[in-house]
Formats: sequence, C-alpha cells, structure tokens
Amino acid sequence: MTSLVGLRPPVTGNLITILSIDGGGIRGIIPGVILEYLESELQALDGEDARLADYFDVVAGTSTGGLIATMITAPNENKRPLYAAKDIVSFYLENGPKIFPRVGGPFDGFIKTLKTLFGPKYNGKYLKSLVTGLLGTTKLSQTLTNLIIPSFDIKNMQPVIFSSFQVPREPSLDAQLSDICIGTSAAPTYLPAHYFLNGDREFNLIDGGIAANDPSLVATGELTRQVMKADPNFPAIMPLDYTRYLLISIGTGTQTQTPKYDAKMAAKWGVLGWLVNQGSTPLINSFTQASADLVVIHNNIIFEALSCVDNYLRIQDDSLTGDLASVDVTTKVNLDGLVKVGQVLLDKPVSRVNTETGVFEPVFDGVTNREALKSLATRLSGERKLRESNVSNGGVLD
Repeated sequence: MTSLVGLRPPVTGNLITILSIDGGGIRGIIPGVILEYLESELQALDGEDARLADYFDVVAGTSTGGLIATMITAPNENKRPLYAAKDIVSFYLENGPKIFPRVGGPFDGFIKTLKTLFGPKYNGKYLKSLVTGLLGTTKLSQTLTNLIIPSFDIKNMQPVIFSSFQVPREPSLDAQLSDICIGTSAAPTYLPAHYFLNGDREFNLIDGGIAANDPSLVATGELTRQVMKADPNFPAIMPLDYTRYLLISIGTGTQTQTPKYDAKMAAKWGVLGWLVNQGSTPLINSFTQASADLVVIHNNIIFEALSCVDNYLRIQDDSLTGDLASVDVTTKVNLDGLVKVGQVLLDKPVSRVNTETGVFEPVFDGVTNREALKSLATRLSGERKLRESNVSNGGVLD
C-alpha cells in the first residue's frame, strides 16, 4: 500500500486526473452522494485513510461545487483534507436550511419572491460565517492538490478563475479560500455579491455559474496551458492529447426532461418575468444550463474524436421535477429527496450526450454509474501506485 501523503506529479505516471463538480445550490447533495461512493471504493483499495485529494491532479468546482471542491482539498491541522467525502451530505443536511432559511407557513414562497424584487432572497450572513469559520485564513496556494474555482467579476464584467496554477504568475489570485467560496456562490437574486481586497487588487464577485457552471472545460484549459508552458511536473505530450486525461465530471441535476417554460410563456415576460417565475429565475437558469450543456457537448466531441471516451465520465440526472430542481428549497422532504436522487443515480446506466440532439442517452453496454466509478477507482489507484513506484525507482515517464 502506498503512502497517502500528497500525489506525485503527472510526469511520474501515465494520466492527468481531473475531478469536476457543477454548481447548483442545495443540489450539491447529489454530487456529495456520488463522491462518497467513489471515495469508499478508493478506500477499499488503499485503506480507510484514502481521500479524493490523494488521487486527482486537479479538483474544479463552481458555486456549490466550488464549496465541495474546497472541502475535500483544504488542509486540516494534520495536513489532510478538511472533509472526507462521506461528510459532505451531512454538511448540506445540517447547514442547508440555515444558508437558505425558510420563512415558514403558506406564504413562504410569496415572501421570498417579494424579497427578490428588492434584493437577494438571502442575506448570506450564515454562509459567510460558516465558511470563514471552517477555512480561517487558509489560502488557495495551501490546498492539498490543485484547485480551480471560477467566479465572475461584476465590476470588470469578466470571469475570474482562481487557479492554483496561476498563483505563481498572478499572486493576487492567492486569496483566502473563504472569500473564493463566498464569491463563486453569490448567485444573482439568491445571495449578495461579494467584495474583498487581496493585496492591491479588488474583487467584486458573483456566482461562477454565470461563466462556467460545469467547470471541467476550465480545468482542462488550465492543464493545457501548463503543458504548453512545458511545466516540468507534466509529461512532454501534445497540449490537446486528451488520451492522457482522465476526467470525472459530476452534475447537480437538471429538469431538461421535464420542461417548465415554453416560448408562449416567455414571449410575455418582461424583466420581472425573466427574473421571477414559478418560484425560480428563468434568466439565471438559462445561463447556467446553457454553459454547462455546451461544455458537455464539447467534452464528448473531443474525447470521441480522440477515441478515448472511457477517459471521460459525466454523471448527471436530467429528470428532476418540482422542488428537487430548485437550488434553495431546504425542507426535510426535499433534502431527503435529493439524497435519494443521488443514490438512484448511482444505479442508472452511464449516459453520454448525443452531440446532434443535446439529449443524454444511455451507452449501449448498459454499464451503471456505480460500475463505472468502481472501474475508475481501480484506474486512479493504479495510477497513484505507478507514480509512487516510478519515483521510488528514479524513473519518469513521458
């Protein structure tokens, strides 16, 4: 069994490993369930101390996915991940109702809608206190593996990518993880924008989902940049050699199979209709869903073109209905329902998006997500052991 203290650089192995987690508010429970299973399989192979950060060269997350990515890569006092994957769901069950508190009673939805007309639904104070208390002054440069979290600067009107890889070139990005998490989670109409200074640079951040709700493309882009720059930690491969990439991308669920709106409805909407409709925000939902779908289509085309589709696993449920599709409904019934969605998703067949129609379709061999994750856990464990062996023997692959 190999020592679980840090991951050797990709140059010492065969693969570049990436974990990506979408945004989606309280629906972060779904990837929490998936990640718990993946980590349990790694522990079955390498011991109970195994953690996700021990196997991935990069962990990327947007919004709620950024919070999860930070939880599993930020160090505790023993220089091990702050959270085990099995603790993610309980974190959401405990804190979700405090981050997204309910007014209570039959007028809960109406009161929240009314608040949205004059400011964010939630003041964000609990979330800020929570992540600040958990993360303290820990900075991006201190994570246990490379971390990538997109956000959007509303003042400069451009994305901001908090990337471990960019810190040496742009020290102002080495912000406190608490600020990064609050910024990437600041969903318009739900939570207030987040301002902070780091050095002499100011940030005026809103939800990273505006730019990249599925951050996997951002992650592969950052890795490609490192390869182009001949980073000695990476093998001397072609920058777009995705045959050497292993990407696991986990969504937070959508309702694309059960449409909520149509053109007749949208044709009548003004500003208010686009911002508040049937308990959700069509404009924000459209932005985040469109960006995520385009990334999935792009990934599918690239991995198919290079004949390495088995190196890309996208796990997503596109059949959510009612409150399950919301980002902020925190009733016990809905929270338990989201846990169930994740559990059921594990035993659904692996699906890939049809690049012609944009619809997810089961792959022909009927392999389930559970089986695919179990197989990938074996590959991740093997890659880690290969790197350890090559370092011990003084060898480097390229």
